[in-house]
Amino acid sequence: MKCRTGGQIAKGVPMTAKKNAASTADAETQLAGFIAKFEPEMAKFIRSVRAALRRRMPTAHELVYDNYNFFVIGYSSTERTSDCILSLAADANGIQLMFYYGATLPDPHGLLRGSGVQNRSLRLHRAEDLKKPEIEALIAAAIAQGEEPLPTEGAGRLIIKSVSPTQRSRRRLRPKKRTR
Repeated sequence: MKCRTGGQIAKGVPMTAKKNAASTADAETQLAGFIAKFEPEMAKFIRSVRAALRRRMPTAHELVYDNYNFFVIGYSSTERTSDCILSLAADANGIQLMFYYGATLPDPHGLLRGSGVQNRSLRLHRAEDLKKPEIEALIAAAIAQGEEPLPTEGAGRLIIKSVSPTQRSRRRLRPKKRTR
């Protein structure tokens, strides 16, 4: 069967499903390129944190921002940034777990950093940090306080939201050697 543009449609697969599959593959390719800008060890760290967060929130949409200062993957119940639960924010120096509404989260262990009216963060040293009970409790509290709950079934989409044309280096800068 041919679609209006002349392309083939798999039998029984709606055109929107094929388009979404292609869009997802394109987004995954773009995402891989963003992560490849980092040093190999940091890129591996980012991929492992992303995998852990995806396992923890399989129905959340991943909203990707390759901004000037940070590479960010937000986990949201909808495609709107304002419904973001938490984000992975990476730069050349490491990864922070950002809680969009972190100022209202219970933090009995004092893990969250920040003093603004909304956001809080904590630095991750390895992906396994996400398994710590006190960090898992923060993630669970952030999910529970969301105005728009995570879908109960299905898989979240990967959405490239913005790409900055200029960016800080995603790799650590090496000190210049002195010349005499």
